[in-house]
Amino acid sequence: MPAPDEQPAPHAPHDDGYSGAATLVTDGAELSVTVELRGHFQPIDGHYRWYGRLAADPEVTRLLGGRRASVTLRTPQGRALAEAADPDPWGRYRVTGTGTPPFRTAGTRPPGM
Repeated sequence: MPAPDEQPAPHAPHDDGYSGAATLVTDGAELSVTVELRGHFQPIDGHYRWYGRLAADPEVTRLLGGRRASVTLRTPQGRALAEAADPDPWGRYRVTGTGTPPFRTAGTRPPGM
């Protein structure tokens, strides 16, 4: 447990992540969304797993309607296929993906390098 004057780390130091603007694409529709994403390499199965939440948005709720959906997430750092599902009580959909995430990781270089 951290000391009272210390703030806990927002996520494990070995996790990669992205917070900010993204575009959600599904069923031919594109929506601007805000995301909070994290990811890590899973040594047990050898895959990179990433996950996070879409900020609550009535347009996302209207488009997805509480159902599981295959989506593409685009950020300024990349794009990736994902699954959106499991809205929480606040209307934030969980997104999960396997493989290259839509954000730079410790093992990737920025485009053009």
